[in-house]
Amino acid sequence: MKIVIASGKGGTGKTTLSVNLATALAGVTTTGLLDCDVEEPNCHLYVKPAFAPTEPVGTPIPVVDEELCTGCGLCARACEFNALLALPGVPLLLPELCHNCGVCAYVCPEKAISEVDREVGMLGAGEVHGMYFRWGLLHVGEARSTPLVRAVKDLTDAPALHTVIIDAPPGVACPAVEAMRGADFAVLVTEPTPFGLHDLRLAVETARQLAMPCGVVINRVGIGDSRVHDYCAQEDLPILLEIPDDRRIAEACSRGEVFAAVDGAFADKLRVFASDLEARVQRAVTR
Repeated sequence: MKIVIASGKGGTGKTTLSVNLATALAGVTTTGLLDCDVEEPNCHLYVKPAFAPTEPVGTPIPVVDEELCTGCGLCARACEFNALLALPGVPLLLPELCHNCGVCAYVCPEKAISEVDREVGMLGAGEVHGMYFRWGLLHVGEARSTPLVRAVKDLTDAPALHTVIIDAPPGVACPAVEAMRGADFAVLVTEPTPFGLHDLRLAVETARQLAMPCGVVINRVGIGDSRVHDYCAQEDLPILLEIPDDRRIAEACSRGEVFAAVDGAFADKLRVFASDLEARVQRAVTR
């Protein structure tokens, strides 16, 4: 079961839920936690792995052979992302814009374009506190994070896992969509405020565009108003869990602690939540 925990905005409690859910499940089932917020990863601040991201991750970019290139400009005209500029002589590559689609090499009549890997970030993976943990760190100044998000999600070399929890980047841009893609269920974390409702709408629309079943977790219940609850009722969105505006949780977060590790009742609540998620995934699969 792959569960992606996403949100339309930052600061709603997405990472808090991810690390607490993974911690609560680590003692009862094989669990993986993937921190796909590679621009600003912070799951490691709570689970405190002994390893750092040291494995380089790259993405293919084109290289033009100056001896073969005739300067026809077909590659630049074919590039949808304007990553190649048809200057006199050899085209100029803007690597930050390249989406490594390969169309430039495909259209080149002289076969003057090949590919090399360009490093975009680092990846770390290993066991910590009974769970399997993967996280990535994007290089400073790197414009595209989706290749590193894909690398974090690649479980080819991982142990067999019953439950995989994906902590997605905030928002609904390309990195968040890449993190959501392929999950069995999307848990959308929000808070009962006007900003929370506005960005929840965006997250719901994104999940529906991906044809992904989703439900809502409302964090910091007790502040704000009832408009998030009203919206969920109108849209027939299940409210899967409500987390109170509890000072103890905030204090644990500020100390870099996982609340579920020290509060058995909260951990039990999250295990029930996980069982409900698994049942919903099974129902979605059998439809």
